[in-house]
Amino acid sequence: MTLTTIFLMAMITFLTRYLFIHPKIPLRLNARMVSFLSFSAPAVLTAIWVPIIFIREGELALSIANPYLIAATVAVILAAKKANIYLILIASGSLFVFLKMMLLP
Repeated sequence: MTLTTIFLMAMITFLTRYLFIHPKIPLRLNARMVSFLSFSAPAVLTAIWVPIIFIREGELALSIANPYLIAATVAVILAAKKANIYLILIASGSLFVFLKMMLLP
């Protein structure tokens, strides 16, 4: 179900942008609408990751025992300090896997 939701949201985001960017489609938007549509991808992605990070078993999980929260926090800190997406992905992903293995026997 989650994979289907992610795929559908990605398709919606792609199609809303593609329809207005492709040169053969004679539809043009004003600057205000283009600016409005630029917020669609971050909004959709935020709606996907916030429940994954902060909600465990139907309740808010703001504890040190939440590997999702710890790895996401490390990813945000690395993103603020470094501009290397591969470093951020490998470091936070490795930390997440390590924490999952250590916290779940």
